[in-house]
Amino acid sequence: MSGERQDQKPVKDTGGDGFRPGGPGVFGRGPMSGMGMPVEKARDFRKTLQRLLRYLKPYHLPLLLVYFMAVLSILFNILSPKILGMATTKLFEGSMDIIKQVPGARIDFGYVGQIILLLGGLYIFSALFNYLTQYIMVSVAQKTVFDIRNDLNDKLARLPLKFYDSQTLGDILSRVTNDIDNISTSLQQSVIQLITSLVSIIGIIIMMLTISPVMTLIALVTLPLLLFVTAFIAKRSQKYFSAQQNELGLLNGHVEEIYTGHQIIKVFGRQEQSIAKFNDINERLFAAGWKAQFISGIIMPLMNFISNISYVLVCVIGGIFVTKKLIAIGDVQAFIQYSRQFTYPIVQTANIANVIQSSVASAERVFEILDETEEIPDSSEAQVLSDPKGEVKFHNVRFGYKKDVPIIENLTIDVREGQIIAIVGPTGAGKTTLVNLLMRFYEIDDGKITIDGVDIRDLKRGALRSIFGMVLQDTWLFNGTIRDNIAYGREGASEEEIIQAAEAAYADHFIRTLPEGYNTILNEEASNISQGQKQLLTIARAILADPAILILDEATSNVDTRTEACIRKAMIKLMKGRTSFVIAHRLSTIRHADLILVMNQGNVIEKGSHSELLAQGGFYAELYNSQFIGTGQANKAV
Repeated sequence: MSGERQDQKPVKDTGGDGFRPGGPGVFGRGPMSGMGMPVEKARDFRKTLQRLLRYLKPYHLPLLLVYFMAVLSILFNILSPKILGMATTKLFEGSMDIIKQVPGARIDFGYVGQIILLLGGLYIFSALFNYLTQYIMVSVAQKTVFDIRNDLNDKLARLPLKFYDSQTLGDILSRVTNDIDNISTSLQQSVIQLITSLVSIIGIIIMMLTISPVMTLIALVTLPLLLFVTAFIAKRSQKYFSAQQNELGLLNGHVEEIYTGHQIIKVFGRQEQSIAKFNDINERLFAAGWKAQFISGIIMPLMNFISNISYVLVCVIGGIFVTKKLIAIGDVQAFIQYSRQFTYPIVQTANIANVIQSSVASAERVFEILDETEEIPDSSEAQVLSDPKGEVKFHNVRFGYKKDVPIIENLTIDVREGQIIAIVGPTGAGKTTLVNLLMRFYEIDDGKITIDGVDIRDLKRGALRSIFGMVLQDTWLFNGTIRDNIAYGREGASEEEIIQAAEAAYADHFIRTLPEGYNTILNEEASNISQGQKQLLTIARAILADPAILILDEATSNVDTRTEACIRKAMIKLMKGRTSFVIAHRLSTIRHADLILVMNQGNVIEKGSHSELLAQGGFYAELYNSQFIGTGQANKAV
């Protein structure tokens, strides 16, 4: 509708550009992608996580299988260094016996060959289980997200108009797309990574302890230092990542603004200012991004440095133990491998914590929509008007967007079948609100609205809205052929009916002049045809729908005089024999209406025919004459 809301709730803008901190799209998800990144946190982490897990409950058996195979895959990998160490020990012992010229000394290549075959088998099984784990988890994640997306789509279809009035389109799209994608990515990667990281940490520590408790203690001494350095740097880099996200959002907004309004910018010669503003934001983004990446980039070199200290200590102590024959050389080799592997799952676990935090925050944003108050459901006894006539009555209707702030009070209107009712008044008078109440986009607070004597609350919503056809000032056409856009008016319409509707709307001629005719594909904003042509298509769509009641919202305000005449003829043909509500801004267009309702501040303050209202010399006469001041046309128009 034309958007003449009063007392509209403040729009809640939560960054619909999609570049939310911790969101899925800017930096990827490598092992270090979560370190130092600002993470959007859920307000109620535990409750939201429990609710998200309920979506996974139907898939508990595949998840158990994933857990089992992930553990096996990691265990096979963890056992490999120990087994490889056995081969190294056998080779070392054989070589030393040969050097010492021990009688019968030789290298047992058969044993080494068995070890190699065993290792090959372990690696193959590990890879196989890892593949199956990924395969099953992708299926589970996609099915879970499929369920969430279906619930969200069904919910959006059941939400009342007031929900969409209080939300930005960008925010809703961000929740439906970015947040859902974030949940999907997190489920596919984080669940498996969390399992494998925890199992790896526990398994590696156990294997290290079985080799040497002393060396294990030495390897773990550097762990607190490792965690401290990581946390310290991450904390310092977080403010720069946050600044980077903010500047990125500003830059995207500015780019969208200057490219959508490039004609206006050129007309007023503001290119240099636009470029200067872009450069200013871009420089701030560069500075914030450079600092964020540089500081967070220090983490890995420092971690490697600390790990190398541990590595050196383990090598020295291990060498001493080998010389004293307290440990086999193969075990030292295995221990060194374990100590080198130990750092990665710790870092990965820290990253996963950030990713899970972000995905739970995304889930919370999705659940906020799922928890919104829905439209009052149709009763089991709801009726369907099989042959609507178009008689409409408002009986002492009272309504307010806020319960204690009424917008419409004691509104009473009696509209007979086939009448043309014009609704006029200043902006914010309640013209569109009246139409929204008629179509039950909002529930009235008191009174009653009837169609053919039946309370609209006793009708099924779908059946009620099918009674109406709408031609609005702001045309809506979708990306598809002209044929499909006209056929949108009635499901199952034949080719002949579509062409007849186009002819009745005076659209057939211009359609046939297009290279592809009715097969011409309209782009997303239908900018490849003129505004007047778009309006003719919406009229053809309404004609095809053959509604009992029409709602027209000044459909000729954005077109040239010639096209306006064409549209008027089409609209007159469309209104013939139908009850029509015409929201009028130019009062000269509704002089022949059967009844004119003059609204102001939510009330009908005057009603009657054009001549009657002018004769009264009241609000309508003042409003009408004000549109012709200085033109000398007021009396002529009468």
